[in-house]
Amino acid sequence: MSGSYHDPIRHLEYLRQSLSQDNKPIGFFLSAGCPLAVPMENGEWPLIPDIKKLTEWVRAELKDDETFKLLIKELEKAKIDINNIEDILSFIRDMLQVAKGNNVRGFTEAQLINLEKNVCKKIVKKMNVLLPNKETPFHILGKWISSIDRKIPIEIFTTNYDMLIEQALEDLEVPYFDGFVGARKAFFDLRAVVESKLIPEHWTRYWKIHGSINWYLEELNGQKKVYRSSEIKENESHLIYPSHLKYEQSRKMPYLALIDQLGSFIRQKSSFLVISGYSFNDEHLNNTIINALKANPTAMALGLMNETYMNKNNKNKLSERYPQAYKHAKNQHNLNIWTYDIGIIGTNECEWKKCKEDADEDILRFIEVNKKEEDPDIETALLKLGDFFLFTSFLKTLIGANKEYQNDK
Repeated sequence: MSGSYHDPIRHLEYLRQSLSQDNKPIGFFLSAGCPLAVPMENGEWPLIPDIKKLTEWVRAELKDDETFKLLIKELEKAKIDINNIEDILSFIRDMLQVAKGNNVRGFTEAQLINLEKNVCKKIVKKMNVLLPNKETPFHILGKWISSIDRKIPIEIFTTNYDMLIEQALEDLEVPYFDGFVGARKAFFDLRAVVESKLIPEHWTRYWKIHGSINWYLEELNGQKKVYRSSEIKENESHLIYPSHLKYEQSRKMPYLALIDQLGSFIRQKSSFLVISGYSFNDEHLNNTIINALKANPTAMALGLMNETYMNKNNKNKLSERYPQAYKHAKNQHNLNIWTYDIGIIGTNECEWKKCKEDADEDILRFIEVNKKEEDPDIETALLKLGDFFLFTSFLKTLIGANKEYQNDK
């Protein structure tokens, strides 16, 4: 690392300016780390566990299921991570692709269908929760979205299949469009997604790339259709797909359309995408983001990463916490990555250091100045917007500024 620094004040001012415009394509990519930022009562956190804890819970719930026990053995033989429920679900679905009346690794097609349903049922049970109050980070995001009338609507992309964002937007009566239309059994309308510019500008666009716990696959008269329900149905075929598998066409269509929407958003002139809670471990999503950034030099994506640049394991050995994110940011000038202690900006990796002095309190409150352990005469800074709670606290400071900005125009 070079001896130069990134000034957090200057970059926070840039972020504030970028987010305060109503005529610029602004989007948010929210992933699994965001629900962890919801404050809870003692003993109740987290509202939704991370993948590791979710996997532990699902495995404990299915520990007496003989078919699931056999699945774990097959996963170990195939060197698939048994501590990642998304990998487990993907493995089941991979086998289902070739089952079709045959046995695969000792499983019948019926057993695999039942396994998929049972795993999804457990995931849904853990994901089907409500936000504890109306002051959560998701509500603050909703308040910021509705703080001014926008010439270009906000777009939210998420890999999460919970319904926390829907709850927050509906609590605040912030209208949104998610690709489905209808009242009784809302159906996915590809044309409405592609032509979403015809939808009112004050409607937020909300795209659930990995499906949702209230999306279902239904077969009627030999045709399979995806629909969205207003209620959670325990015994239905939930359409949650945490990886990009070669699904049958009925499952593939929403995924491909929403992935395309992410790329289309980034390719808009001067688009600005804020990424939060995402570890950059999905190469298919990474490729979509990077390829769109390459195609549009006027676009900017900002990855806000939780915790410090390096991670220390239980043996005190250091390793890069988000190696894929760092690799892409060092090669792509319009992908910036901010960790608590280091930023990769314009491909340059540097520590944070407060250089500019004339900043207002709304900026300074998000910067923590520290002395270097090895040299107390040198001051560095921490910028913790990778915590989704702190990022939305930053948005909260902009709500009044947004209204002033619009009144001045």
